[in-house]
Amino acid sequence: MSVQVTPQHVGRDALDEALASLNLGDAESEIRRRVRAVVETEVAPRAQAVDAASSFPADSYQALAKAGLAGLSMPVELGGSGHSMVAYCVAMEEIAAACGATSTVYMTQMHCAHPILLQGTKIQHDLYIPGLCNGSLYGSLAVTEAGAGSDVAAMRTVARRDGDDYVLNGNKTFITTGDRADVIVLFASVDRDRGRHGITAFLVPRGAAGLSTGRVLGKLGLRGSSTAELFLDDCRIPASSRLGDEGSGYDLSIRSVVKSRMSAAAQGVGFARAAYQAAALWAANHGLLSGSRRDAQDAQFLLADLRTEVLAARQVLYATADLVDKAKTDPVTEVAMCKLRCTDVGVDVSFRAMDLLGADGDLVELGVERIARDARATQIYDGTNQVQRLLIARDIRLRLEERPSQ
Repeated sequence: MSVQVTPQHVGRDALDEALASLNLGDAESEIRRRVRAVVETEVAPRAQAVDAASSFPADSYQALAKAGLAGLSMPVELGGSGHSMVAYCVAMEEIAAACGATSTVYMTQMHCAHPILLQGTKIQHDLYIPGLCNGSLYGSLAVTEAGAGSDVAAMRTVARRDGDDYVLNGNKTFITTGDRADVIVLFASVDRDRGRHGITAFLVPRGAAGLSTGRVLGKLGLRGSSTAELFLDDCRIPASSRLGDEGSGYDLSIRSVVKSRMSAAAQGVGFARAAYQAAALWAANHGLLSGSRRDAQDAQFLLADLRTEVLAARQVLYATADLVDKAKTDPVTEVAMCKLRCTDVGVDVSFRAMDLLGADGDLVELGVERIARDARATQIYDGTNQVQRLLIARDIRLRLEERPSQ
């Protein structure tokens, strides 16, 4: 008879890999320890209920913010803690491994803060970034439209200058935290004839006249992270709410996706790691990690594959995050490869873990079916993985074209 093994018995670090930990400095290891402590007591115990009720994980997120862990990558003078991209990805991985919805709220806060940091004025910095770091404000990033997702230049939302104001008209969809955001970094065109050179970013506050929220969309996974439609009907905001110069929004969106794609990659690794751990515990509890009978050996071989896949993805994640920290220019192609690989691994490992569990893979209490549902979205948002493949292929072509003739 096998001994029942639970996550509480083994601890969240029991299946860590020494090779992955070699990529972490003292600061990153300390962040991992602190995040795990909060996740263990405040995030993981709520995850199943958050998913079942599609309830916004405010308590889970606020616990991370209260512990000073919500603004890792923001400057200290703006309420953050000035940590590296590696530390941020480590935190994202840990949160996602426990609750995908909480990790999505967590990363959306920084996806809103990041473009404000990159292109905002000091007044805009002081007005919004500290609140996004301490959890007193919720933020959103509004790019996607029904006919313009990964193709930012195709957006139809427009902004017309009217004296000291701008008047915005259009619709946005699939906006994370859009129904409760205190500030929205919203992209619109000041001149659609100029294509991407007309795209401009604006800071739209909650309650702005002409801004309304449509449906909160039902989703396959990440159910606790609200995703809403936004409508702008002669929405009037002051010109001081413009983020950067007119026409600078497209470049800002490209710079911003480095952060968001690394977030999705970290989620993918977290989902894969959690699914692998659940599968390993299940196999141990069913006597499949010992013995040589065929079904045991099949399980052992599959777990060996999953473990190797997770480790490889973690290596890619940490190495790319380190490159983002050190590179003089944004490593767009490397980030695309990281996002592609890590999110694909998140989906592959979670569904293969379900296969290993057989009928038990569909049991809510084991959590693997939730992980698999949550993981699927990472291949779609922050630039679909097909877009990542196009970026990588384009870089291959450019490298060959620049190669001196032999």
